[in-house]
Parts: sequence; C-alpha cells; structure tokens
Amino acid sequence: MPVKALYPGTFDPPTNGHVDIIQRGARLFDHLIVAILVNPVKNPLFSVEERMEMLREATSSIPNVSFARFDGLMVEFAREQGVAAVVRGIRAISDYEYEFQMALMNRRLAPEIETVFLQPAGRYSFVSSRMLKEVFSLGGDVTGLLPPNVLKRLRARINNGH
Repeated sequence: MPVKALYPGTFDPPTNGHVDIIQRGARLFDHLIVAILVNPVKNPLFSVEERMEMLREATSSIPNVSFARFDGLMVEFAREQGVAAVVRGIRAISDYEYEFQMALMNRRLAPEIETVFLQPAGRYSFVSSRMLKEVFSLGGDVTGLLPPNVLKRLRARINNGH
C-alpha cells in the first residue's frame, strides 16, 4: 500500500524553500499532496488557482506530487485524502514552537496521522513568503529565493500595482 503525505500551506507566493520541502517530501513518501489553504482572511496576493499553477510549474519534474485546495480543518482534509503523514517545514525555533503545538492538537484530533518536520536547505532557512513580498515591494532583490516562474509573476503583479 503506497504511503501518502500532505504538505499544507498558503504558498503565497511559493518560494524555493517550499519547492525544497516538496522535493524532499516526495522522496520520503510514495505520493505527496501539496494542499493550498483557501484563507481569504490572509488577503493573499495570488489566487489559489495561481498559486497552484506556479507550484505545478516549479515542481513539474517530480512525478509523485499532486495538488489540491482545502479550507477548514487541515486534519479533516488529510483524513479525507487518506494520508499517513503531514509534512511541515520549519525554518527557526519560532516556527518549531508554533508547529509543535499544532502537531499536538492535530494528533489529538487525528491520532492516526503523523506530523513530519523537515527543514529547508540552509540557504532558504530565513525565507518566508511574507518577507519576500515585502522586500520585493520595497525594491529589494529576491532572485534565487523564488522559482523563476514565480519571480516573473511577482514582478508582473507588484509592478501592475496590486
């Protein structure tokens, strides 16, 4: 029986850190579902469909990855998908504290689903979508921190006055 995992997130926009976690998660599991959270409260720069398309383009060489959208409780979606594990990326101690609490709550809600923490490659350990959007909007260079297709869309979106 193939072992499936879920990598949930907002991915607004997808970063090279996200792609790194997807690549490594896809090596660990038979199938990795990248699940994009529908959360209009966060006022996303890109629509769910745009984020999904950017991620598909950036990970097109990884055959055992699929994409989905979800809202509501992540563990309920994970259960519906029949996954054995949830993959979470951790960049710093502050991420760990939040993610550890979330993992414990998820374990209480769905004890059959494990949480697996992965750290991105060191060169991406400081990168967050929010930080990249801010730096870029203020004229900073984010080359090498985003997949080229994402950087192209970010330039178009920010330069067109989002």
